[in-house]
Amino acid sequence: MDWMFWIILPLAGLLLGWTIRWLYARFQLAATEQKSERLKQDAIREAEARKKEILLEAKEQVIRDRSQQEKETRERRAELQRYERRVLQKEEAIDKKTAQIEKIEQQLAERDRALQVRDDALGEQEDRYRAELERISGLSAEEAKALIIRDLEDEARHDAQALINKVEQEANLAGEKRARDILVATIQRIATEVTGETTITSVTLPNDEMKGRIIGREGRNIRTLETLTGVDIIIDDTPEAVVISCFDPVRREIAKVALERLITDGRIHPARIEEIVTRVSKDTSQKIFEEGEKVLFDLGIHNISQDAIRALGRLYFRTSYGQNVLQHSREVAIIAGVLASEVGANRDITRRAALLHDIGKGVETDSDMNHAEIGMDMARKMGEDPRVINAIGSHHNDIEPTCVESVLVQIADAISAARPGARKETLDNYVKRLENLENIAEGFNGVDKAYAIQAGRELRVLVNNETLNDDQSRLLGREIAKKIEDDLRYPGRIKVTLIRETRIVEYAR
Repeated sequence: MDWMFWIILPLAGLLLGWTIRWLYARFQLAATEQKSERLKQDAIREAEARKKEILLEAKEQVIRDRSQQEKETRERRAELQRYERRVLQKEEAIDKKTAQIEKIEQQLAERDRALQVRDDALGEQEDRYRAELERISGLSAEEAKALIIRDLEDEARHDAQALINKVEQEANLAGEKRARDILVATIQRIATEVTGETTITSVTLPNDEMKGRIIGREGRNIRTLETLTGVDIIIDDTPEAVVISCFDPVRREIAKVALERLITDGRIHPARIEEIVTRVSKDTSQKIFEEGEKVLFDLGIHNISQDAIRALGRLYFRTSYGQNVLQHSREVAIIAGVLASEVGANRDITRRAALLHDIGKGVETDSDMNHAEIGMDMARKMGEDPRVINAIGSHHNDIEPTCVESVLVQIADAISAARPGARKETLDNYVKRLENLENIAEGFNGVDKAYAIQAGRELRVLVNNETLNDDQSRLLGREIAKKIEDDLRYPGRIKVTLIRETRIVEYAR
């Protein structure tokens, strides 16, 4: 029986354990189902609440959108109504303006018709008046028109002349004062020689015997000297003097100095002549360079080429109407520099151009150009400023001046040439210039007689008072001055004085 007990007991335990496990599983399943049901119910309730919230929010958003849309619609409707009202107002205004324009056009058309009728009547009346005037005056319409035009021209010319005289007087007063101040300041600030140099072409001999020694056996000495220097030595009847003739001033200077040294040395023969001429040529070349450097140093001008310095130095041996050309160029540079300072122009450019204005006279060339053109060409090759080139070419009006510096060089050149003692003039040229002045004035209608006085600085013109009135006389004076400027070359300025006189002579018997 015990063995059955031990068999039944484990079976009963297994059965009991399985039953407990099954019951526990059922209980767990029921609890899980209950929990799932609760979760499901909670989810349903939460979903319902969320659904209600979403529906509520959607309704609110729809309401808001509908309100916004209705608001925008109302605003657009209001804007359209305002626009329609403006359009209607503009249409009404246009209609009113159109009506006014039509009314005005109708009035203008009526006025045009009235004016046309009046013009026709006036034209007929004018024709009658013109015919009556022509009959009374004895002049045709064209003749009367020409007479009126001539009177108007005379009146306009009179008014223009009066205005010109007034402007000239005002300009002369202001210009003369300013020019006087500038020239006085310029003259006070320069110091230069007032005597002109002359070219020496004769050599004094200690005695007439020296002439034979200069000529030499069969003239070999004089031929050698002439060949080496390129001059003509004239030995005439002038006691104790020989004359040196040559167009080149440098060669003439070399011959003069060489001849003086030969006379002092006493040994005159071809070998000695060649030695002296060679030495004097070197000394003269050195002197040319030194004179060019000296004037540049005195004026403070730099950056000049060697050829330009030699050309300047050669001006030391040249004269123009008795005035030394290098001294003249230096003087012009000083005057032009002072003038440039006074009027506010470029002082350095003006001084440079003034010094180089006659450099063409010192250039050794066979060209047929005048010295202004040669100087321009040289300055252009030297790379000078365009204002310097223009001033060189325009100082004798060969070309038009394009800057104030060129005009100042012209003025300074005229001042230097016209100052007292600067230049000499031959009697023939002087008389010819006076005759030309008188002939120019006497060539104008209404001039009875002309007289050149004050050494040609003033021209007095006697006019016919019956032919010319005062205004015409003023105009004639200006024309004479312009003719002199165009036809004559002269230093300084010439004063033209017109005299119109009325004389009434009666005799008591």
